[in-house]
Amino acid sequence: MAAIETPPARVPLRGAAHNLRAVRVVLRREMIRFATDGKRITAMLFQAFMWIFIIGSGFGSLMPGVPDGVDLKTFMFPGVISMTVILTAMFCASSIVWDREFGFLREMLVAPVSRTAIVFGKVLGGALVATLQSLVIVAMAGLVGVPYDPVMIAGLVGVMFLTGFTMSAFGVLVAARMTSMESFQGIAQMAIMPLMYLSGALFPLTNLPGWMNTLTLLNPLTYAVDPTRQVVFAHLTVPPEVRAVYGAGVRWSGWPVPMALELLLVGGAGLLMLALAVARFKRTD
Repeated sequence: MAAIETPPARVPLRGAAHNLRAVRVVLRREMIRFATDGKRITAMLFQAFMWIFIIGSGFGSLMPGVPDGVDLKTFMFPGVISMTVILTAMFCASSIVWDREFGFLREMLVAPVSRTAIVFGKVLGGALVATLQSLVIVAMAGLVGVPYDPVMIAGLVGVMFLTGFTMSAFGVLVAARMTSMESFQGIAQMAIMPLMYLSGALFPLTNLPGWMNTLTLLNPLTYAVDPTRQVVFAHLTVPPEVRAVYGAGVRWSGWPVPMALELLLVGGAGLLMLALAVARFKRTD
């Protein structure tokens, strides 16, 4: 009796098109997760509403030195946008921990695709989700005296996506070796919350105490928050003295840091975090 020949197994080639398809699949998974999680969108919207209209109004009543005609909610608006992007991007990265606990991450890692493609798709998905969710906050612009200017909105989308990319890469880097959601949340809060509150999202960067000014200049999130505020203030009609206090931007020894340089720093940090995350995932079993 003749032996039955078994056809050889065929392994898909790991070319650029194959890895690009893997990026698209991971990105699509993130978008499906976002579209079906209405509770998260509602919770983030409520949190932003609380920061702008409740805490902003409360702070405004406690600050008698605020110039006439200046609404503190207007100043806090770009800061709340940045906070939403940062927190959403970090939350998206936490799904890696869930995937590890339920065994789905191992299935992804043993698939015949580059781990770089998996990490890039995850980071890209986190950035896109953070941008889309923050657009809900941008839609509230008219309620705080910010015009619906198409150029301003386009600029905000670009800054939000870049910030989301960097924070998502950082979140993936942190989550790469975490084995429990509690550990990830603890590390994320310890790392993000102090940096976020020292980024100038909720207060002007002018007239700060020396030690606090130094911390804000060393804080990488400062250079993500300030471009968002610069984009908004470029489309506001305010007196020069008000702009000098609330929209002065970041200064190094009196030199105003250009927004292009700030975005370059944020983008460079994002690429560095992405490279580190890829290296860490290549050592993950």
